[in-house]
Amino acid sequence: MIKKFMHWIFFCLVMFAVSSAGALAAEAPIILGIPLPLSGPLKEFGLIMQNSFEMAKESVNRTGGINGHPLELVYADDRGEKDSVGEVFERLVVKSGAVMMVGGYASDATYHLAALADRKKMPFLICTASADKITQKGWKHIFRLNPPISEYTQGLEDFWIKNYQPRSIAIIYENSMFGTDGALRMIEFCRDHAIEIRAHIDYDKRRAGPLYFRSLLAPLTDDPPDVIYMVSYLDDAVALVKQLRELDINSLLCGGAGGFTLEEFIRRAGDRAENLLTATLWSEHVPYPGAREYYARYAARYDEFPDYHGAEAYSSLLVAADALKRSSSLKTKDICAALQKTYMRTPFGPVKFYNYHDFERQNSINTLVLQVINGRFELIWPPEIASSLFVLPEK
Repeated sequence: MIKKFMHWIFFCLVMFAVSSAGALAAEAPIILGIPLPLSGPLKEFGLIMQNSFEMAKESVNRTGGINGHPLELVYADDRGEKDSVGEVFERLVVKSGAVMMVGGYASDATYHLAALADRKKMPFLICTASADKITQKGWKHIFRLNPPISEYTQGLEDFWIKNYQPRSIAIIYENSMFGTDGALRMIEFCRDHAIEIRAHIDYDKRRAGPLYFRSLLAPLTDDPPDVIYMVSYLDDAVALVKQLRELDINSLLCGGAGGFTLEEFIRRAGDRAENLLTATLWSEHVPYPGAREYYARYAARYDEFPDYHGAEAYSSLLVAADALKRSSSLKTKDICAALQKTYMRTPFGPVKFYNYHDFERQNSINTLVLQVINGRFELIWPPEIASSLFVLPEK
């Protein structure tokens, strides 16, 4: 009798689970539009972010979706180009019926997409595009998870002041919003701390290549600075480091995040990347809930390690889902009101959108420093969560 009763209980539980899953599947999905560079020179970043969005979507749907409605993602390839903005918005919003957008990688493209989204009253949670002015325009429907580029190097600056104390620097950057804003912040830092700016080199990303970079970098061989700081995406980051090593310039090489934080950068640059430092926004060593689990799951699933771009994408979808669950409706004003009230801990870090300085609806976090040691990234700053000590390159 007891055995029959236990079988009946088990049958009821199974039927309840099946009916609950069926009910979730039967509910109309809630659609989010995701703009990413899925082709072209920035596709490595876009694919890491897409993989992470998919992981987060599965997690949300596995735990009940958005108040019983499954979450559905629609992607549009912006190629990192501002000329794609119109067709991207058409696909993500007009055709798909998305209630909000999440994503955005390249600053130039995302800035123009954000301007259009604000005009059309479409909520847009940006997770990676970093140009300062994206959240300085007074746009009421634009929120940003990642810090602005002018804050990316706070951890690196702190490390320099307390440890390395460079006396001279050369700054090399691509002439985009991302590159220019990053360079301006570094110039300001150097002036504040009496660091000599030995060279200030902007380059045209359309002309980027070994010979072009070699001609720009050759003058540094006469009097190499203590530090060479670079703000570039992946292809240029690899090319710059290779040319600097071939020119035998014995400066401490430092990246301003971007292309310098990917595992692909180390694979392509090889031993030339050894001892390079880079600012970063995230590491698997950060003490945030779910950070190590996300890192391990991503590595097991895709057979490679994620960097901060993936953590941003993963966490931004969790933030969007949380806001949609709390929103009193799917109307723009209610979604924006829910986003404005966000305060949650994510694998990327704590998220709260607030206004400070000239920024509006902007999140802010502490930034970190990685160093390539024995062919892999190690966290060297801040010291309380570091995985390794700083290795001073031999000259």
